[in-house]
Amino acid sequence: QVRVVESGGGFVQTGGSLQLSCVASGDIFGIKEMEWYRQAAGKQRELVASVSSGGTAHVADAVKGRFTVSRDDSQNTMYLYMTNLTPEDTGSYSCKAQISALVRGVAARWWDYWGQGTHVAVSS
Repeated sequence: QVRVVESGGGFVQTGGSLQLSCVASGDIFGIKEMEWYRQAAGKQRELVASVSSGGTAHVADAVKGRFTVSRDDSQNTMYLYMTNLTPEDTGSYSCKAQISALVRGVAARWWDYWGQGTHVAVSS
């Protein structure tokens, strides 16, 4: 069974840094796009960053210059390194991965798998 789990959230002061991790595990044939989303209280979920299987990375304008996304395919892991955090970065950060699972040794169709999220709180 495929799982996606985020970690690395926490409480920091303004100007601080955090690194989030998103690990996919289970019987995996392949992983295409991996994405980070965040949702603040009372706001809609927004795409923060993405990285393709080829390593092409994008970050949202709101975090450009402060956040860096990367992945390690040997570990089925995506990272989000966040610097110069502000209270506006507070929220639940979730990972979505486009994964083809192995089912009885055969690659299944590609599905979007979501993690449960990890919370980031930035104090002023």
